[in-house]
Amino acid sequence: MTPRTALITGVTGQDGSYLAELLLAKGYRVVGMVRRASTENFERVAHLRDQVDFRQADLLDQLSLIDLVRDVRPDEVYNLAAQSFVPTSWKQPVLTAEFDAIGVTRVLEALRLAAPEARFYQASSSEMFGKVRESPQTETTPFYPRSPYGVAKVYGHGITVNYRESYGLFACSGILFNHESPRRGLEFVTRKVAHGAAAIKLGLASELRLGNLQARRDWGFAGDYVDAMWRMLQQPTPDDYVVATGTSHSVEDLVQVAFAAVGLRWQDHVRIDSELLRPAEVDHLVGNASKAERALGWRPQVGFTALVEMMVRADLDRLGRR
Repeated sequence: MTPRTALITGVTGQDGSYLAELLLAKGYRVVGMVRRASTENFERVAHLRDQVDFRQADLLDQLSLIDLVRDVRPDEVYNLAAQSFVPTSWKQPVLTAEFDAIGVTRVLEALRLAAPEARFYQASSSEMFGKVRESPQTETTPFYPRSPYGVAKVYGHGITVNYRESYGLFACSGILFNHESPRRGLEFVTRKVAHGAAAIKLGLASELRLGNLQARRDWGFAGDYVDAMWRMLQQPTPDDYVVATGTSHSVEDLVQVAFAAVGLRWQDHVRIDSELLRPAEVDHLVGNASKAERALGWRPQVGFTALVEMMVRADLDRLGRR
């Protein structure tokens, strides 16, 4: 029996690396799309280099995507590539829109033209809810994005629905709430805190500068969330799903758990820096994933405290080996 082929854009990112592991374990042929660049960061997928078929293409280049899809002939496509750091979206709003909005259209158009039978997953985001209209947020909660990133993700979400309804593509969106891991980039607050606590514990730093400690997020483990992505594409009909833990925590909660994991009082080391505050803050995100639990049989396995402690341990190990 010929194995199913999955194409992952953004394969070198946090989610892409966990998803590639999951699909390889299920017997898939995995093709990972990477951008042509003078320096390529394969750190997260270094252990998969001989198992994943890496191909070059770009969300900014329509023809490269059509050629890739025609050549690979994927059964499933997971669009995880994006400019995914919210603060950067204010500094580079046009580039963010090119990747996170128009880029989604280019992938969908490539599928419409070259592989209309393929099943498509779009990485939507809880940042689309922004200034929330109701809590917890569900698939029907109105969007009110508060950043160029959130606005671009609303477009990407909407165009996925549009191609599903207009062309009959099997196109799903996962509205994923914050999901973290030891593979998270250092620019994200969870990894910044875990790395900071580890560095201070090892005597490599003395303080950690943060912005809004009262912002609340629904944080889960990325390894759990990629399982939900896969489950969406195994359903008889395409749909959109919120993926979340249903519990929110503040940045202060995050800091408290991380510093407790290394036996330190966070108040002795954390400093508030007004330069790190967002122009428009998203204060409280918490998701209701009951639809995903009911329809997909999915529920998160790793809790908040265990997640933060996992990240701190990984950074202690990384920094300790230097």
